[in-house]
Amino acid sequence: MMVFMEGCSQKIGGPNNTIEIDERKFSRQKYDRGHPIKGQWVFGGVEQGSGRTFIVPVLDRTANTLMTLHDWIEPGPMVISDRWGAYRDLHTQGFRHHTMNHSIHFVDLDTGDHTNTIGATWRNIKVFLGQYNGRGATITT
Repeated sequence: MMVFMEGCSQKIGGPNNTIEIDERKFSRQKYDRGHPIKGQWVFGGVEQGSGRTFIVPVLDRTANTLMTLHDWIEPGPMVISDRWGAYRDLHTQGFRHHTMNHSIHFVDLDTGDHTNTIGATWRNIKVFLGQYNGRGATITT
């Protein structure tokens, strides 16, 4: 299923656009309880306004893995992410980068920045992937 989603992904961004990025792990819990076992890390982005999206499976969520943004994002957009350390150096790759500190707020009161669109995308994917939907299904950060 992840191969299908990657095949439906498209390059997004460009000047005057805003992209929300995030990573998630799709997994199941053994016997509907306990800690999650086996799963697939997925990296994605959504272009605010148009809703254009990329969703790609990745091996892990390290900076080396996630900094393949140029494969999926055209130069010039504002990129909004959470404060995951792997995103720390986005500005060195030519991206304007804002971060959200979710322990303080989910929408920046000064700028209006948020990552709510990518969060909703993860919820929709969970529903779409029936094997991960139902009791015991988890999406972790």
